[in-house]
Amino acid sequence: MFDVLIIGGGVSGMSCALVLGSAKNKSFAIEKKVGIFSHQKSSSLQEALFNNAYGIPSGKLGSELLSESVAHLSKTYPHITQIQDEKVLRIEGEAPNFTITTNKSSYKTKAIVVGIGSANTFAIEGLTQYVIPHQKALPEKQRIQLKNSDHKVTEGIYVIGTLAGWRSQLAIAAGSGAAVATDILTLWNNGTQTHAHDSIR
Repeated sequence: MFDVLIIGGGVSGMSCALVLGSAKNKSFAIEKKVGIFSHQKSSSLQEALFNNAYGIPSGKLGSELLSESVAHLSKTYPHITQIQDEKVLRIEGEAPNFTITTNKSSYKTKAIVVGIGSANTFAIEGLTQYVIPHQKALPEKQRIQLKNSDHKVTEGIYVIGTLAGWRSQLAIAAGSGAAVATDILTLWNNGTQTHAHDSIR
């Protein structure tokens, strides 16, 4: 049983995983089991070039960021389980007992974070009833989002990045994933507001 499974290995999903991973020494997070479906082939970063993203060197390719983020997560937070080359097909159950079925296996989790982009090809069974037109994209692009309130779709299910209704900017997607990670940390901390910072001190 995972405590949280993140669907999507793009900017928002990896950002969420990194923040959750960084809380590993907090008493309320030590024994939490976190996983991420780090499938990246359909990520919009595959063709991206960055010159305007804070903290990222000018000229950085999105494809480089994708591979670097997987390596970063593996090296710095190896306790985060990365599930590669699996496509999520269906979500069943309700909090805190969900089953995620992929094209290869199935997994149990208490909470789910969905961050797979806003393409209108979205087809995860168990979530399609939450699909609405994207509120911040041009209508002709036919983008979609999941209906949510401050990233929360329903009890135990969160949505991040462009699928949460945010505009397609790397900094926004990263912040969205990090925001949900701190919401989850706060829940683990019995509702006491929290976050995860490292320091040189």
